[in-house]
Amino acid sequence: MRIVVPVKHVPDIHSERRFTEEGRVQRGAEHGTLNELDENAIESALQIVEALGTDQRNAHEVIVVTVGPADAESALRKAFQLGADTGIHVSDPALAGSDVFGTARALAGAIRRIEHEGPVDLIITGMAALDGLGSVIPSLLAAELSLPQLTLATRLEVSDGMVEITRDLDGITEVLTAPMPAVLSVTDHVNTPRYPNFTLIMAARTKEITAWSLTDIDVSPQSVGDGAARTHVTKSEPRPPREQIPPVVDKGEGGLALAAYLIDNELI
Repeated sequence: MRIVVPVKHVPDIHSERRFTEEGRVQRGAEHGTLNELDENAIESALQIVEALGTDQRNAHEVIVVTVGPADAESALRKAFQLGADTGIHVSDPALAGSDVFGTARALAGAIRRIEHEGPVDLIITGMAALDGLGSVIPSLLAAELSLPQLTLATRLEVSDGMVEITRDLDGITEVLTAPMPAVLSVTDHVNTPRYPNFTLIMAARTKEITAWSLTDIDVSPQSVGDGAARTHVTKSEPRPPREQIPPVVDKGEGGLALAAYLIDNELI
């Protein structure tokens, strides 16, 4: 069983986020991190291979792949801490300014290159990247690779060459199946990611990462980057300062004041 997990290096959601003059998200290792929702995808992959038996663990592989500049390597280091076996970093100057379509094309190229060394059984992604919340990479990957897709899984099970997921929509629970290989996305309800252990943390610092350029994955520079992007940021403004609301001291009528506030602001 070989499972590929695409991961992303995103700005820390607690940091002050902004765009560059070129309309790109400002990124940097000092305030970037592994996309939190990708941890659920890594955990799902680890649970699948662990369920196959510890005596067979070495016969299986969890491969994490990221697309981005040099800073993106830190996302792979965090994935190693969680238990991923192999890390691949696709980086090329021509990728600068890529939108979701260009990113999916580069990820698909990397997965095809991985398949040169053996078949890939599953591709598991998080439900979204917290910097853009586009949630479309799983579908775009499935289209690029001509594979079935099962998205927004809250439960998944693999057996006999098939994968089955459960997903909860508004008032509806669906159970879907597909033959492998397939592309899956999982929500943050599918599992609880494990905490890194000390041994993996130390090993992750020096674990080898495979670096690939666009040439290595047979992707044309003209099909990615700013020139091929279908979406562009045309304008951005700083978030307005939060309105300072004077505190209300409860002198026995706090409930009435709260009710009045909710009514005045049409919150009930």
